[in-house]
Amino acid sequence: MSKPDGVKPPKSDGPGERVGHAVEQVGQVVEHAGHAVGQAVDDIGGYIRSQRESAQVSLRQLARSAGVSNPYLSQIERGLRKPSAEILQQIAKGLRISAEALYVKAGILDEKPAGAVTDAVLADPALTERQKQVLLDIYESFRRESDAVAPRPTPEQE
Repeated sequence: MSKPDGVKPPKSDGPGERVGHAVEQVGQVVEHAGHAVGQAVDDIGGYIRSQRESAQVSLRQLARSAGVSNPYLSQIERGLRKPSAEILQQIAKGLRISAEALYVKAGILDEKPAGAVTDAVLADPALTERQKQVLLDIYESFRRESDAVAPRPTPEQE
């Protein structure tokens, strides 16, 4: 068949091709995000397992104290299930570790830059999660206040 006069062949960079390219890029982004989520699930499971083993707590004991079933906890540790924030908090309580640390590992929270004081507070098993958070909030407020009051160096001092 011949084309009628005035009808041009489609350009190679027409709207259809651009849409196809955009769809391909979105697909790649989604695939990358899926891999990142899968990695976070694997990381959190491995982290929970290592914390449980270093605390010398059996899977059964941790499951009981966290209020979850043995198979569910096992699936979390193997990276087959992604626990909710509530379950992570229960697991943290059962392990006597910071729930914030688990939230960071799971990708729920962004990691805050830690220092010696922050590390010491978070590692203290005698403090509750609420006490740790209050101490860290007070510490950060003192730091911000000190930064605001501290004299700024002049260009000659730098």
